[in-house]
Amino acid sequence: MKLPVLNQGLAEQIQQSEIAYLTSRINSIREREGNPEGVEIVRFGHTTGFYIRTMPWSLFNSVKGISDQDVDKLEEIVRFYTAKDRAFQIDVDPVHCSSKLFKGLADHGLYQSGFHAVLYGLPRQTPSELPSKITIVEIDNVNSFDTYAEIHCLASGMALSDKFHFVNNNIGLLNRPGWKLFAGYWEGLPAGVAAMHINGDIASCTLAATIPEYRNRGIQTALLHKRMHEAHLAGCQLITAQAGFGSTSQNNMERAGFQLAWTRAVWIRMA
Repeated sequence: MKLPVLNQGLAEQIQQSEIAYLTSRINSIREREGNPEGVEIVRFGHTTGFYIRTMPWSLFNSVKGISDQDVDKLEEIVRFYTAKDRAFQIDVDPVHCSSKLFKGLADHGLYQSGFHAVLYGLPRQTPSELPSKITIVEIDNVNSFDTYAEIHCLASGMALSDKFHFVNNNIGLLNRPGWKLFAGYWEGLPAGVAAMHINGDIASCTLAATIPEYRNRGIQTALLHKRMHEAHLAGCQLITAQAGFGSTSQNNMERAGFQLAWTRAVWIRMA
């Protein structure tokens, strides 16, 4: 099977797969009793906006899927986040976008602040042979999820004393339809984690992190290959991912057979 050539139809599918996993991810937080984190998912025409009151990071306060047809929604989008006193970003993919949208963004006080890589590849029909020192396990119960949370905290520079925040806001992904979580071990010691979301016939790599002392040992490559094979087992036709442009993550993905779909433009409001 050959990697399909990118066209507008395929680009729409890749874009929607990311919106689908992020919507599921953030809904899992909103579904906590009483919605303690203050989650809101808002539709602005065909565009989706995400907001979490207790989490100021851009991932949780972003606008996705915007195109020319929602230029008239920009005022509403800006007004929504301004009322929340929250910085936000608008992710602009080259899907049904033109100078009409770019001018509209500028007219509403936004400017491009950066780039982000969007990639796609094929599932792996056969499992990858792991290096002898690496073991990959699927996280499917509460006890193993505790280890998953610890690895993520250490890999993300969080103090283990803050682990309960991660557990509270991610435990909803455990055995949630469409989601698979994995941990990687180096000589039996916890080293890295990764997650994936399956939506229809497209799988998305949604998270990857390695504890600093175990980086550059092939942990993330092994976790990536595992997810690519799991995508095949799930009957997926495509697997997608996002990464910082030119980052080690992008390098790992391209070595695994992923191809750059496009470079996303990230827009934010002027201070």
